Amino acid sequence: MRDDHHRHLIRAMLAARIAIHRAPRKPPGRGLWAALGPGLITGASDDDPSGIATYSQVGAQFGFAMCWVMLFTFPLMAAIQEISGRIGRVTGQGIAGNIRKHYSKPLLRAIVALLLVANIINLGADLGAMGDALTLLIGGSPHLYVVGFAVGCVALETFSRYERYVVLLKWSSAFLLAYVATALVVDTPWGLVARDTFIPTFRLDTDYVVAVVAVLGTTITPYCFFWQSSQEAEDERIDPFGKTLLEAPEQAKVQIGRIRLDTFVGMGYSNLISLFIIITAAATLNAHGVTNIQTSAQAAEALRPIAGPLTFWIFSIGIIGIGLLAIPVLAGSCAYALGEALDWPTGLDRQPLDARAFYGTIAVATLIGIAVNFVGLDPVKALFWAAVINGVVAVPLMAVIMIMAMAPKVMGQFTLSRGLCAMGWLCTAVMTVAVGIMFATW
Repeated sequence: MRDDHHRHLIRAMLAARIAIHRAPRKPPGRGLWAALGPGLITGASDDDPSGIATYSQVGAQFGFAMCWVMLFTFPLMAAIQEISGRIGRVTGQGIAGNIRKHYSKPLLRAIVALLLVANIINLGADLGAMGDALTLLIGGSPHLYVVGFAVGCVALETFSRYERYVVLLKWSSAFLLAYVATALVVDTPWGLVARDTFIPTFRLDTDYVVAVVAVLGTTITPYCFFWQSSQEAEDERIDPFGKTLLEAPEQAKVQIGRIRLDTFVGMGYSNLISLFIIITAAATLNAHGVTNIQTSAQAAEALRPIAGPLTFWIFSIGIIGIGLLAIPVLAGSCAYALGEALDWPTGLDRQPLDARAFYGTIAVATLIGIAVNFVGLDPVKALFWAAVINGVVAVPLMAVIMIMAMAPKVMGQFTLSRGLCAMGWLCTAVMTVAVGIMFATW
């Protein structure tokens, strides 16, 4: 018992030293840009190269008929992400840390194990898409580019100073504007887009239903829950002016308001970009009879003869740019989840030697993602299995998140309002139905 106490004391002193060493040297700034962080980064990472492939396929296959889905998913996505962010800021721990503290170990192990598998498959698919996109642009070996992108992402995530790295991730979200540009460059019937966005149409044929489920599964994903929650906890830890809301309830109004703004902007930005990807594919590929797109690189290549080289270049650069944001988020959410589950020192604010297991998880997850591209695994099948695993973990995880967010033993006086609680459970119910349809049509 004494040895355990001594070990925890040393760990606490070490964490305090690390946080002081790498904390920001000035008070947090003011204004909208300063308020944006975990929510914006999470939202942008959700439009990763794999997501671009899904949205491109939906636009190519169904034209503008699914534009309404992005409007429908926005409040659901914003609600569950805000709840995840609140858990991190209120408690000072991410989702895995709170499950470890308050709930059963078998539940924690199952959720984290499934998350790791899904994230690593996604990592491999995203790295492959980035390599293929760069090959389309300049030629060369896509495998060589895969290794280069992976090594660069791990190096930046491991050795960059935390506050500078967060700024880099925030600015990386601007790459998604490439898809706004592509939709504006091509000939788009905006009247039809507006109609199909604000007046939903639904068909009961299998292909349409499966596509709706695919969009939901791509938009509302477990790694986003883990990343935003852990980032809120980390931002609180390194902020010399910050405390958990359980310790400093007087900060609640400002911090909860900031989380809501950050999340609404981030998820709104994410869904808006997804909408523009669907619009681009519908206005070009679908309009010219191209209805089958398997990867984001295929979408870019298909655009070249139809929409011209400028659109092709913009679309391809967007794949690479947003991949540079998504790869660290996917690998980082693996490390946060596993580290919190095993009670390791976690956080991108820590020095590499003081959080070796955490950074080692980032490196190993990315290394396995590289390997996925060298074993001949079909990227389409890889994404299919990632979607299945994400579906398996999403529903119980969302239920646990909602139970935690309503539990005074976890959240103290900061349990959810009725409105946010209702939206969170509605999102959970919608995902439950979506996953049920996915298995029913498998």
